[in-house]
Amino acid sequence: MIESVRPRRSSAATKPSPSVASVDRDVLDDLVVANRTLANFGILDAFGHVSVRDPKNPKRYLISRSIAPESVIASDILTLDLDSQPVHPDDRDTLLYRERFIHGEIYKARPDVNAVVHSHSPTVVPFTVTRSKLRPLLHNAGFLGLGVPLFEIRKCAGHGTDLMILTPDLGKQLARTLGKNAAVILMRGHGNSVVGPSLPNAVFRAYYTEVNARQQIAALTIGGPINFMTKAEAKTSSDAMLRASARPWALWRKKVMSEL
Repeated sequence: MIESVRPRRSSAATKPSPSVASVDRDVLDDLVVANRTLANFGILDAFGHVSVRDPKNPKRYLISRSIAPESVIASDILTLDLDSQPVHPDDRDTLLYRERFIHGEIYKARPDVNAVVHSHSPTVVPFTVTRSKLRPLLHNAGFLGLGVPLFEIRKCAGHGTDLMILTPDLGKQLARTLGKNAAVILMRGHGNSVVGPSLPNAVFRAYYTEVNARQQIAALTIGGPINFMTKAEAKTSSDAMLRASARPWALWRKKVMSEL
């Protein structure tokens, strides 16, 4: 059942949510950077969303109101509980992302996850509807070796959906399919959701999921078997990139903050 969406307040674009009053400004800025960086790369367009677990309360997360990611500013951000409902009464009339349950249910199921990116990453979508499996061939995408499960919404909601995660139950099913170790879950005919232990790492993973998909398709067009990374190589590379992702994040953050 599709939830009803109430119109947002006219002041939502300019008045910060009281729910983020105690949140460090750097955390809000980082979420702005994440949205705008992924939009600049074409991974997010008018749709898609990014969240980060509240550093001061693991049972809450921060996410923008429903707005195109490239337009997000700090005053658009609000705090939701893990049921994906606003924690402050002033936000109850704010238009929220309809698929926010992706975030809340993943945070419930995965205490190791502190950031989630949901996108319709264009080169990734073909891997959700074909027999070709998205596998790591680029060392920056070694995290794909942790597993790339496919969420088939027909298995839990039949054949008449719009493929979107519009209810808590669908969010739970998605989180269950993601499992305890994977960093990326594909969503058939829809896109993917990427998780990470930090916001910079989740953005890094979302970006390199798209890059790896692009390079894998290029390799397929060349022909012949692809020499994918082994499980051991993927694990070692994934661990190394948890540290190395700080370098591109610093670059991306500097660029976005200079434009605000």
